[in-house]
Amino acid sequence: MQIIVTAAEMAALDRDCQQLLQMPSLLLMENAGRGIAAVAKTMLGEPEGKRVLIVSGPGNNGGDGYVVARHLANAGCRVTLWVLAARDKIRGDALTNLVIWEKMGGQTLFIDAIPDAPAPLPHLIVDALLGTGAAPPLSTPFAMMATLLNELGAPILAVDIPTGIDADTGAVPGPAIRARATAVMARLKRGLLFSPGREQAGEIHLIDISMPPEWAPKSGTPVRRLEAADIRARLPRRPADAHKFSIGSVGVIAGSIGYTGAACLTAAAALRAGCGLSCLAAAKSLLPLLTGKLPEVITWPFEDEESGCLREAALPQWLSPLAAQNALAVGPGLGRHPDTGGLVRRLLREMKQPMVLDADGLNLCTDYLDLLQNYQGALILTPHPGELSRLTGLTTAKILARPVEVAAEWAVKLGQLLVLKGGPTVIAAPDGSVFVNSTGNPGMATAGAGDILTGLIAGLLAQGLAPIDAALCGVWLHGAAGDRARERRGEMGMIAGDLLEALPDALRGVLHP
Repeated sequence: MQIIVTAAEMAALDRDCQQLLQMPSLLLMENAGRGIAAVAKTMLGEPEGKRVLIVSGPGNNGGDGYVVARHLANAGCRVTLWVLAARDKIRGDALTNLVIWEKMGGQTLFIDAIPDAPAPLPHLIVDALLGTGAAPPLSTPFAMMATLLNELGAPILAVDIPTGIDADTGAVPGPAIRARATAVMARLKRGLLFSPGREQAGEIHLIDISMPPEWAPKSGTPVRRLEAADIRARLPRRPADAHKFSIGSVGVIAGSIGYTGAACLTAAAALRAGCGLSCLAAAKSLLPLLTGKLPEVITWPFEDEESGCLREAALPQWLSPLAAQNALAVGPGLGRHPDTGGLVRRLLREMKQPMVLDADGLNLCTDYLDLLQNYQGALILTPHPGELSRLTGLTTAKILARPVEVAAEWAVKLGQLLVLKGGPTVIAAPDGSVFVNSTGNPGMATAGAGDILTGLIAGLLAQGLAPIDAALCGVWLHGAAGDRARERRGEMGMIAGDLLEALPDALRGVLHP
């Protein structure tokens, strides 16, 4: 897993390199610049004779730019270097590298006003204006420069983070660089993973600056980004003598009148996850709508008196079959009828199996957080920001502004795993661990996609995965299926059923790369 840091955490790791390893900061800058130059050469294809505009600021980010200028000039590029600062403002390691550049004959334009566009236009622009320590919005000259560079139309390679993007949140409160790619020093920065910053960062290239790979922030539990290898190591393998009763059974409590599709998607996704049986508890009057769509799913008719919703009064006769399941998926499409609320809360009081609680299952518990805290088994909560807002009382805006912190805080408060769905999804454990997903795309913003995630996680739980492993694998596979569906359908035309169809390929792809 890749470690994700804030700007302050990265600064502390840099200091540790210098103090604990006695690694000169000048060496760190050289390693950074050499790595950025390697990415630039790849983007240029054949660097000989290519025009490169490097735009630096007054700090160490600008110093990285001077190193890049040197390496690209040595590779045969025709380098133009602009510095958005007076020369006497350059200090320390940045000044050392600027002097080296000048002594080898490099030309520098120190800018106090935004110049005209260079002619002819560059093949590549390197954005070394401001680093992760600069909080947007940009001051006027930097904002004007960012606007100019975007308007030139050449591909932009950003150094560490595109200028104008908040390194900790991904917020873009004003003009900001729109990069084709970003060369990131040593550790991923949070702002590169969350919208709208991630849309402006382009392709991410992690640069090795000789920082020990196991180093993580010392304060708190580190935030990590999921990768395919992490999922491959956690997924269950089906034994040669497997049969449907030996590889897990899921009980799905879902659906109501008008929302039978949610129940279908959840129950089918549990099977696509690889479990042997999926049993859907549904209102009896809805069964004619469900049975034809779900030939592989067992249906349990709950007496509903033609109400079209699951009622607490019908639960007692089904408690024993539900208790026999290896995992439960509760909530998709349930509706918010008071009788249904009673049923969900009774399940939370009486069941002990691993449970995934989603959608209306969560909405029906907004005034009963103690039931979530005191559930006798493992509980995985899978809210989107609106559902988490109703559960916690926080505004959706506050949740979206600090998804990592909010998910971590409420996972600890509730003592349960919390999967905060979004772009990207954040998985937080009650021990403070936080993980950020690396798969998925905007095409998954479609009705029913969350229902598939619920069934998928439950299906993995039923096969015996630890709750944290089921959550991590389910979220990653869900996004991977979305990425495969995008390849076939595109983002605009994707529907939840496309994810369901793509799940087997996503599983096969990670297990047998």
